[in-house]
Amino acid sequence: MTAGYEVEYTDVREVRGPLLVVGGVSGVGWDEFVRITLDSGERRHGLVLEVDRDLAVVQVLEGTAGMDPSGTRIAFAGTPLRIPVGTGWLGRICNGRGEPADGGPPVLGATYAAVGGTPINPVRREPPSEPVLTGVGAIDVLTTLVRGQKLPVFSAAGLPHLELAVQIAAQSSCAGEAFSVVFAGMGLTHPDASFVREGLAERSASGELVLLLNTADDPVIERLLTPRLALTIAEHLAFDEARHVLVVMTDMTAYAEALREVSAARGEIPARRAYPGYLYSDLASLYERCGRIRGRPGSVTVLPLLTMPAGDITHPVPDLTGYITEGQIVLSGEAHALGVYPPLDALGSLSRLMRKGAGPGRTREDHLDVAAQLVAALARARQVRELADLIGRPALSPADLRYLELEQAWLRRFLAQRPDEHRPLDQALDRAWEVLHTLPRSQLTMIPAALYDAHHDDGGPHP
Repeated sequence: MTAGYEVEYTDVREVRGPLLVVGGVSGVGWDEFVRITLDSGERRHGLVLEVDRDLAVVQVLEGTAGMDPSGTRIAFAGTPLRIPVGTGWLGRICNGRGEPADGGPPVLGATYAAVGGTPINPVRREPPSEPVLTGVGAIDVLTTLVRGQKLPVFSAAGLPHLELAVQIAAQSSCAGEAFSVVFAGMGLTHPDASFVREGLAERSASGELVLLLNTADDPVIERLLTPRLALTIAEHLAFDEARHVLVVMTDMTAYAEALREVSAARGEIPARRAYPGYLYSDLASLYERCGRIRGRPGSVTVLPLLTMPAGDITHPVPDLTGYITEGQIVLSGEAHALGVYPPLDALGSLSRLMRKGAGPGRTREDHLDVAAQLVAALARARQVRELADLIGRPALSPADLRYLELEQAWLRRFLAQRPDEHRPLDQALDRAWEVLHTLPRSQLTMIPAALYDAHHDDGGPHP
């Protein structure tokens, strides 16, 4: 993977969790790749996390279990970790370190790229302007994902965020242009990893998918490497192979917890909820690698999924993620309790770049007006429902009752979708019109008259 190893060090001072402290080193740099040879001859690998005079702290990718400091030899490569990149990754299933998990040979490539990567220079960024259609009607209509955007999904324990991640990875497309998906799973249980493999088998077989799976019993350090591998692979596919690439990363909370564990092993002073103070900059170093580059083909779009502990959106991981990204998709426990999939919270969700990638010439002429009117109607419906809880449904006006009907129509006729159902955007927008026709024309104040006349259903209510 990297350049030659000339000197081996045997002065392992300490094994501390997933870390080794090596003494007597010289000429060693931060983020340098390391080869570790155990007394038994087994080889492991690591990265230099910190250098202080003649001491180097090494994070061991395969973990330190069974490692005897007195019989361990350390060799430094002189370069950061680099991996082969190219189309050879497409159709492959690997572990979180990029090693084959599908029985195939190691992935090869004509060129190598550093896993650390760098965020895209803002001066060279091309503004996002075209949609990535997920086939999930509620997302495509209300929180349209745009090429080059970073749009997280906020979930909670017990909600079907993994099912949604797999559905989006299986169905997404870019209007017939060359498209690939890189799926990075972190901290997955073995049943969840099997579910991901089965759900994405068809896309993998078609050569459009790279699958990296880190399971909960894999070394914690591997969890820090998985999203960086995914983004490095995606960058080459996008900017050198002219593909539009969607990177799905789940669960970023598991990634943040791995970062916290390594920080504790290093003895760092903890910040909020014991996470390291550099959690924000670490997450930004991942998310800011997506986008489009002026003068280069392709794009990298990032869809990170994270679970909010106890459903707390002010928890450090979702809180800091919200500062870096361009909107959020929030899953609703209330909708899930009603048996609706996907349980999207329309009023808590937002795509800040939606107007850049939707509307005339990009999706459909009526898209933005319909989405705005539907969100406004749902906000009014929520107010009416809360009012009904206070004064009782019989005291509501006929107009208020119509809004309650709209809310039910939204849940059952628009939001509800099977996990294996691909819903085209045209069909999703037509369903949105059906929901809006629950209301009289006088209530649809955000819909231009020409659009309303073109899409009016004669069987719907009249003013």
